[in-house]
Amino acid sequence: MTTAVNAADYPLPRERNLILGSLLVLAGLAWALLIWQSTVMDDDMSLTMSMGAPLFIALWALMMVAIMFPTAAPMILMFNRIHNQKREKGQSFVPTWIFVAAYLLVWSATGVVAYILALTADELANQSMWLMDNAARIGGLILIAAGMYQLTPLKSVCLNKCRSPISFVMHSWRDGYWGSFRMGLGHGVYCLGCCWLLFVILFPLGMMNIAVLAGITALIFAEKSTAWGRQIARAASVALIVYGAVVVFVPDALPMMMDDSSMAAETMDDEGEMQEDEMSGADDGGGGMEPMR
Repeated sequence: MTTAVNAADYPLPRERNLILGSLLVLAGLAWALLIWQSTVMDDDMSLTMSMGAPLFIALWALMMVAIMFPTAAPMILMFNRIHNQKREKGQSFVPTWIFVAAYLLVWSATGVVAYILALTADELANQSMWLMDNAARIGGLILIAAGMYQLTPLKSVCLNKCRSPISFVMHSWRDGYWGSFRMGLGHGVYCLGCCWLLFVILFPLGMMNIAVLAGITALIFAEKSTAWGRQIARAASVALIVYGAVVVFVPDALPMMMDDSSMAAETMDDEGEMQEDEMSGADDGGGGMEPMR
């Protein structure tokens, strides 16, 4: 990389604010759509939520915009800063959307993988009563695995790349449109390496559970953007491992199991009320008859 990065040469506040505002508006719209979608969906307990591949992948990409755009903003602004410098010097530059599109492509591609895994898991569960009976415990093991991954060297390497845009630029800079596209892919892959298991836990915790989505967003933002990011990652590891262990031994501690229990209770109440109404109707009908003489 031959372009110097000086804080004094930061893009004009107007342009910087426009890019940052656009990212936040897109993320806000994505959150609004996710919240709306969660309110209109049926109570489908399958991992694919009975969606076809196009709708599932579109919804997944929407989640990535909502969760990852705010955390990727520092790197996107850094990319824009450097190309602003190149433009002001009369050199060839690349629009920021090239980098952003490549970054989003990585996360959209994970939606394809997620759909295939979800579809496969649903098919296996339909064929195996054991899997159905132990779905919550398997979810607990996934939570434990996510917690353990937080402590791995790979997580640490990827988190360091995500936390330091300057370091990524210095070691991964590429010129031109194709080079910028490769940079977006590369940064997306590092973010994927940092966070992928935090998205896998959406399957046991609820793909459209807005509280869980908000919690994951806050965790990823804290890990990547605050001074205590590494400590927060380790604390999250402990929390996930402990919670996963609890779920293994107490499956009802998982949100989807609590939903199942409440739905079963409501069904039993409804059936009880129907039986009472039938008995009451029978009594009323019998009471109106006079004995034959």
